[in-house]
Amino acid sequence: MRFGLQLPNFTYDVPDTELFDRIVEFASTAEDTGFHSVWVMDHLFQLPPLGGPDQPMLEAYTLLGALAARTERVQLGTLVTGVTYRNPGMLAKIVTTLDVISKGRAILGIGAAWYDVEHEGLGFDFPPVKERMDRLEEALQICRAMFDHDPATFDGEHYAIKDARNLPRPIRSDGIPIMIGGGGEKRTLKLVARYGDACNIAGGIDTIRHKIEVLHRHCADEGRDPSDIAITRMSTLMLTDSPGQTEQTREFLLAAAGPEAAEGFTVGQEDDVAAAVKESAEAGVDELIFNMPLGDVAAVRRAGDFLHAGVD
Repeated sequence: MRFGLQLPNFTYDVPDTELFDRIVEFASTAEDTGFHSVWVMDHLFQLPPLGGPDQPMLEAYTLLGALAARTERVQLGTLVTGVTYRNPGMLAKIVTTLDVISKGRAILGIGAAWYDVEHEGLGFDFPPVKERMDRLEEALQICRAMFDHDPATFDGEHYAIKDARNLPRPIRSDGIPIMIGGGGEKRTLKLVARYGDACNIAGGIDTIRHKIEVLHRHCADEGRDPSDIAITRMSTLMLTDSPGQTEQTREFLLAAAGPEAAEGFTVGQEDDVAAAVKESAEAGVDELIFNMPLGDVAAVRRAGDFLHAGVD
């Protein structure tokens, strides 16, 4: 089992001049304690559960490029890029640049986008879901082509490139891995089977098992070996200090978020978390990506030290 850390918010109660330094602390602590990857959201407004548009949000790829220069080992990516925010040819160039800066540590996380408020606020088109999915499939083909060979040409309904050059090339000889976010069973997981190196799914353990079964069926239809696709699971980690605090936190989440959303949280002391990690591994998850929106750098260190030393 590998572990990733997602940074979902930048509300650190520090002046803006110190904000990036604090983010580097989180990323460096994750790297020092053995996390495999560090992720940021590709949003331009903060999401409603974390305070909404009045809270700070940094542009993802500018931030990842800066983190690439301050880290050495962790994989870096967005969880996940909205296909509507960037022309896919330009996106491939951006992610390749990140790969070069990081010496081969970039991952393209991508999905169909959903946050209509920031689309309207910043002037991005927000087409219906079918069109966004169509655009996602074309973007996947363009990015894959530009990662894998040079020059690349593609002519689709929504996007086209012609003799697109992508120099310098990605550092890894097998190109930049593509993670597709979402668990839609008819289209998203089919796109994973067709184009993805990894998928990111969320939910309770029964949901995870079901989504993996659906993905494997799509892989069979596509003639794809499912073992070629890494399964990642997103979860909010809340470490507690006592059984009483664990129970209280779980009751609060159940009341505030509802049973379905509460299944996406990992709550408890080290033994509780170890049991949850084991359950995910047995379900077929290869990498658990945790966010800790209420945690500080010390909480990340506690989690990293435990996950990489205490989880067998």
